[in-house]
Amino acid sequence: MKTLSAKNAAALDKDLMSIGAFSIDQLMELAGLSVSQAVYRVHPPKLGRRVLVACGPGNNGGDGLVAARHLWHYGYKTTIYYPKQSKNDLYQRLATQLKNLSIPFTDDFPSAIEETDHIVDAIFGFSFSGEVREPFPAVIKALEETSVPVTSVDAPSSWNIETGPPSEGLGARFMPQVLVSLTAPKPLVNKFNGRHFIGGRFVSPDIKDKYDLELPEYEGIDQVVEVDGEGAPKSKV
Repeated sequence: MKTLSAKNAAALDKDLMSIGAFSIDQLMELAGLSVSQAVYRVHPPKLGRRVLVACGPGNNGGDGLVAARHLWHYGYKTTIYYPKQSKNDLYQRLATQLKNLSIPFTDDFPSAIEETDHIVDAIFGFSFSGEVREPFPAVIKALEETSVPVTSVDAPSSWNIETGPPSEGLGARFMPQVLVSLTAPKPLVNKFNGRHFIGGRFVSPDIKDKYDLELPEYEGIDQVVEVDGEGAPKSKV
């Protein structure tokens, strides 16, 4: 399937906010909504309502905060792991929205992972590069070792956006059960072998053409589409 490089993903985001006239708040809301719908699809409440959302300090973490709010409204019992909270006003407001719903925040990821039914990995997104910094190495290790199903937002955290998982060391054995590619798949999807969704029903035809994207047809009011290894939509289960 066609993929979008990290460089082009960053440029596309800028175009969405200039040519497309979207604000970062809008894009984050739509991304988080997409993630929440994918979680509902793969892990409906009957499979367990406890969802642990691990959020990083950047936009990927913001998507996770939004997803957590929507999941609470769907009836899940969400818990937030957000150790490096941003001082940015947008992220502060997203966190406050969760606190206003009495959604708990935890600093103890190893304990929280033992008391959840599903995990949302919203730590690092397409802009990640270099080494995994504290306090996240222990989190990535726990994600590698857990038997709890994981849904990753845009990229499995610790993976290289172009080449996929590290060849050795931290993150080499991390393979989430679900991946939600936002806007369009990134090259790392070629190394992924779980359930794959594309989310981001907001790309205009001109931006789609500019980046030569192959985007699926969204059904009804859905914000996500599950696709196969070739990028073709799969039938709902």
